[in-house]
Amino acid sequence: MREGINPISMSAFQWAIVSLCMLFNVINGLDVMAMAFTANSVSAQWGLSGSQLGVLLSASLVGMACGSMFAAPAADRHGRRPMLLMGLLLSGLCMLLSFWSENLYSLMLLRGLTGLGVGAVVVGANVLAHEHASPERRSLAVALQSVGFGLGASVGGMLAHTLNDTEGWRYVFLAGGCITLGGWLTGVLWLRESEAFLALGTRRQRSSGPASVSMNYRQLFAPGQWQLTVPLATALFLIMFSFYFVTSWTPTLLIQSGFSEKDGAAGGMLLSSGGMLGALAMGLGGNRIGVGRLLLGFVLLDAILMGLIVPATRLGWLGGAVGFCSGMLLYGAIAGLFTLAPRAFSTAIRTRGVGLVLAAGRLGSIVSPAAAGLLIDAQWTAQGLFTFYAISQLLAALLIWRLGKRA
Repeated sequence: MREGINPISMSAFQWAIVSLCMLFNVINGLDVMAMAFTANSVSAQWGLSGSQLGVLLSASLVGMACGSMFAAPAADRHGRRPMLLMGLLLSGLCMLLSFWSENLYSLMLLRGLTGLGVGAVVVGANVLAHEHASPERRSLAVALQSVGFGLGASVGGMLAHTLNDTEGWRYVFLAGGCITLGGWLTGVLWLRESEAFLALGTRRQRSSGPASVSMNYRQLFAPGQWQLTVPLATALFLIMFSFYFVTSWTPTLLIQSGFSEKDGAAGGMLLSSGGMLGALAMGLGGNRIGVGRLLLGFVLLDAILMGLIVPATRLGWLGGAVGFCSGMLLYGAIAGLFTLAPRAFSTAIRTRGVGLVLAAGRLGSIVSPAAAGLLIDAQWTAQGLFTFYAISQLLAALLIWRLGKRA
């Protein structure tokens, strides 16, 4: 039975939909990170070079960017629920087929298609959580569903290491595919379309039908709208640009700076664990302080901390604390932008708008590790790298400040 949206409190039905969106993002985290957890085994079996492995690892990220960008118009036309379920089905089937992949190219294609499905699910989950939640709980609802991705990556890591060591890397994809298809079946049975989209469909029928609403991306850059679209997309690009540098390179840079491999792994874990706490802090504090103001504070403080990470590592526990706080602030900033994105667009163009913003963020995640690698090859020091990425945080803060003045 469908229930209306209470403007203040949230019903069990509404929380159930938000919980489903969180579950789907847990599955997304598992599917996306499956390749990272099996990369060494796949490389050893097939004798891959470093560049081949890099392309394989990037395939799902490229697919996610395309899924976020190009699946969104279908969701604005046919509904958020169908797009999300199609994304789950595609990623689940491709995870299963990866079990039988015969070479680099077949697995790379399947990873790209998996990412395509995941990208559609990420956008759909974000918009559905926003539209099902009451206005007073939207910050928390969107933050909670975004936490699912990091949780899925963590849980998936434990599952993947167990299966990889006992059964082999193929079984990681087999298990992931079965879990994803289980999530798809759950969505088929329990996920419901948002009232906002259904009401939009009724208004279209009463006017001149579907053709009365332009289904391209030009509306996102119309006068009065582009001042929200461009800062959001660029800010998320810069935040993800920094986030993936920190998560991808911090362990390696710590080891290169004289720390042990154990210390490097511990640094990476602190960043990840701090990230989930940051998303929750954004969700809980957004309604009381304001998402925009809290987001601006997170980004500015993280820019300072990124400049202090390297010297702080020389002081033992202080380095761990700085790393934990940096991960918390970065992931909290991502959750904050995920919360602001659906607010910036009307129902008719919301999924396209969110898709474009998330695709820009995914582009940042694709470019970031490669950019860091080029700077390292150019003999940049660890301190120089963290300072460079701290500057990108300051640019993001400027955009968020300008966005707050427009909103």
